[in-house]
Parts: sequence; structure tokens; C-alpha cells
Amino acid sequence: MPESKHTPGKGAGSSKTTASTPGVSAENSDGGYNAGMAVFSYIIGGIIVWSLIGWGLDYLWGTRWIVLAGALLGAVGGFYLSHMHGLTSSRNTSGKSDAGSGPSADGNTNAK
Repeated sequence: MPESKHTPGKGAGSSKTTASTPGVSAENSDGGYNAGMAVFSYIIGGIIVWSLIGWGLDYLWGTRWIVLAGALLGAVGGFYLSHMHGLTSSRNTSGKSDAGSGPSADGNTNAK
């Protein structure tokens, strides 16, 4: 009986993801879509969770405004998490910037 070798990450249905960026494929084939969905889920998830916490506190304390503060906190927190995971920054796959950086070779500014 021939043995079949299983190569990790090479099977059908498996996708490589980077450890620091959830939802972004290593091959960058659909990283933009996946990163957008991750940002969306962080923000919507934060709004839902913190709104429920605010709603519970409103119910306990008899107020009406903490649910709105919770929704705002959840949106800001979701954006913060997606920014810290590197999902909101634009990346160039070649590693080079389109614009020149640093001083020019003669020491003057790049302005003409």
C-alpha cells in the first residue's frame, strides 16, 4: 500500500494566514477583502458587545445614555484593535514606497 505524504499548508481548503494579521492570507490573493472583513467584524463586534454592557448598566442604574457611550466606545475600540493588528494601514507588496523618502543626494530638499 503506497504511503501518501501530507505536506502542511498544501492541501485543498487550507489557507496560510500570517500570525500577526488575522484574516489576511500569506499569498495576498484576497488579503484586501479579508482585511476589510476583519476590520468590519472588529468594529461591529465592539459596538454590539459594549452596547450590551451599556444597556445592562442602564438597566441597573436607571439611566438612558450609557448604551450610547458603550456603542461609541465599542466602535473606537474596534478601530483601535484593527489598527493595532495592522489591518487599516496601506501596504505595498514590493516593500518600496511610491514616494521618495529622506533628503536628496545633494542635501537640498526635493522641491523644485
